[in-house]
Amino acid sequence: MAATTAFLFPAAPFRCHPPSPVGKLNSYRTSVMTTRVATTAEMKRAEEKKEKEKVWTNGWKEYLEQSKELIVPDGGPPRWFSPLECAWRLDNSPLLLFLPGIDGVGLGLILQHQKLGRIFDTWCLHIPVADRTPFPDLVKIVEVTVRSEYQRSRNRPIYLVGESLGACLALAVAALNPDIDFVLILANPATSFSRSHLQLLTPLLEALPHSLSPGLHDILKLTEGLALDSVVQGLPLQTTARVLVKDFTTFLLSLPILAEILPKETLLWKLKMLKSASAYANSRLYSIQAQTLILCSGKDELLPSQQEGERLLKLLPNSKCELRKFDGSGHFLFLQEGSIDLVTIIKGTSHYRRGKHHDYLSDFIPPTPDEVRKVIESFSLYNLVASVMLSTMEDGTVVKGLAGIPSEGPVLFVGDHMLLGLDTIPLLCRLFSERNIIVRAMAHPLFFVRSKKGKLPDISYFDHLRIMGAVPVGPTNIFKLFSSNSHVLLYPGGIREAFHRKGEEYKLFWPEQSEFVRMAARFGAKIVPFGVVGEDDLGKVVFDYDDLVKIPYFRSEIESLTEEAPQLRSGVSGEVGNQQVHLPLILPKVPGRFYYYFGKPLETKGREQELQKKEKSQEFYLHVKSEVERCIAYLKEKREMDPYRALGHRLLYQATNGFHSKIPTFEI
Repeated sequence: MAATTAFLFPAAPFRCHPPSPVGKLNSYRTSVMTTRVATTAEMKRAEEKKEKEKVWTNGWKEYLEQSKELIVPDGGPPRWFSPLECAWRLDNSPLLLFLPGIDGVGLGLILQHQKLGRIFDTWCLHIPVADRTPFPDLVKIVEVTVRSEYQRSRNRPIYLVGESLGACLALAVAALNPDIDFVLILANPATSFSRSHLQLLTPLLEALPHSLSPGLHDILKLTEGLALDSVVQGLPLQTTARVLVKDFTTFLLSLPILAEILPKETLLWKLKMLKSASAYANSRLYSIQAQTLILCSGKDELLPSQQEGERLLKLLPNSKCELRKFDGSGHFLFLQEGSIDLVTIIKGTSHYRRGKHHDYLSDFIPPTPDEVRKVIESFSLYNLVASVMLSTMEDGTVVKGLAGIPSEGPVLFVGDHMLLGLDTIPLLCRLFSERNIIVRAMAHPLFFVRSKKGKLPDISYFDHLRIMGAVPVGPTNIFKLFSSNSHVLLYPGGIREAFHRKGEEYKLFWPEQSEFVRMAARFGAKIVPFGVVGEDDLGKVVFDYDDLVKIPYFRSEIESLTEEAPQLRSGVSGEVGNQQVHLPLILPKVPGRFYYYFGKPLETKGREQELQKKEKSQEFYLHVKSEVERCIAYLKEKREMDPYRALGHRLLYQATNGFHSKIPTFEI
């Protein structure tokens, strides 16, 4: 499906066409920095260029400016348009259809178009202001389109992104076409209309003698003195109106163009359509089999969106439905510049795919500098711990920084896991920021799926790891990553080290037999052993697993948490097979520093045949382990010489030299 700015009518096939006389968006055409095969460097340059371009300071301003060309009456029916010129994007990009909310313009994703255009074939549905197509007929229009596209490409999913009313439309289409591979993204779905205050707006508008064009400010004036019980019992009508239109009044009072988008007659029609759309979609939820992502705002004054998200999460297939909440956002989720990035959300939830299933290698979209910055901001300890990183050059020289890390893969980082895995994010972000190296961390499956719902932290808590490229640990994924010359991060101690007991700081709990050497040797990967210390300057375990299991209540809770998480190494004996999920009681301390030391890269290239032998593989494995222990011991000794190990000393240094100054450390 090629891109064009021309309008296409409902049953028209999606092809690259010259601008249609029905409507033009010449001023809206944008060029998208996409390539046939988007490399990490190219995507980073494109993102940096976009960040430097100061196009708009307000999402609503752009939406309203571009809406002027779309709301001109032309007597036409609902139709599709693409906001982007014909341009290269990722190979085999899936189709994304945007289904608008009550406004019907189709520009609700205007702040997202360029990013979406790099990984999707993006088209938007436009419903003219004067159009009065009933909801069931809108469903048929979308059905014709998705059926046509499904016949052209059966192996790719079709994304339906629906906002409010559009979410009802997406649900209805998915329910009627269970054989089509859909990915539904529902933003503040209007399936909650019957429980919202919006339904009270219909009698209010019908009581007005004039059109809505003077603005909603006049609605509040006109409500003074009107009878109350005919619309809402026991509540002042003016107060009710203020609640109903809180989201609107923030922009409508100073932007009269919206009165042209939603004049009184159109708004009345759309409100009645919302009622029928909600009932239509709700009656067919049982038929939906599509993968679904629900996005809900916490400050939606028009619909009870978060409650509705929880309701839909229970009704739709559990294994295919996920929910993300945005507590600080209002109803118009995608028009809030700087806060909601749909592409980042899709990446963080692993919902981007170009085939039947998400492939952690071929469907991975590298993080952008802005996404990495936000990951750092979400990790509150990142700046507090002021990580020190050392690496080793090929000649054995230890240097400050990451110059000793091999640029070309495949590379396998193997090290110790600190308490709760707090060491991972600083490592991933620093390697990206300083060396432009994307490290694919092998993570426990509980970060991606759950065996059942329960008390473990919501899976959304780990979206930042997926954005940075984390993948479920397993031989298949390691094989794929090595075959693509990736940099891979592996913690052989897994959650046994991350949930260690009292007094077990920096103790390795590795399997007795090698798990990675022969795989690395098969691809000639360099193995970089590393050590990290600093958790004992952050907190102390005072009540651990051994203490918790002695108390019946906590023993039962641990069993429940462990059942929620997919199991690994179930057949492995010894401590490494002890995979009980629990949260130890930690006594916090004033934060010290994290210290990382990457040892000299160990070559496997040229030793492929030798390291396939069990004895040689085991010998190499034990050597790697001893190198990790050496790195840990080195850091524990050297940090004692760091004059800025204590937080107070670091703050004093920055107060004197500037808060963005680089804090020194010990001499090597």
